[in-house]
Amino acid sequence: MRILGLLLILGLAGGVFAWWSRGPAQLHPDDPRRATGDDGIVMLAADWCGYCQRQRADFERAGVRYRVLDVDREEGSQAMLALGTRGVPVTVIGQDVVRGYDTAALDQRLTPLGYDVY
Repeated sequence: MRILGLLLILGLAGGVFAWWSRGPAQLHPDDPRRATGDDGIVMLAADWCGYCQRQRADFERAGVRYRVLDVDREEGSQAMLALGTRGVPVTVIGQDVVRGYDTAALDQRLTPLGYDVY
């Protein structure tokens, strides 16, 4: 019985590792990371979201080149499902995903790309 439990745990750990280490080619077809490469930026947002409006204004002011996917439309909704997230904004910078209006996390990822946003 102990051996069966150990094998189950090892199998689960291997599955989690495989999922965690998958590259862009193995991502869900609707995952925006497939299109961002190393430095592309995609923001999943909604018109009714105050934090989304705030972040968009910050990006516009700093000249950030990015694409917006409206989560109230099919493409944005599918991207949300592919990322496994429910709230907005969600910003994909290269292969990194920033959930929420997290200025510190955004700044950490945007500064190496030459943007001075926050």
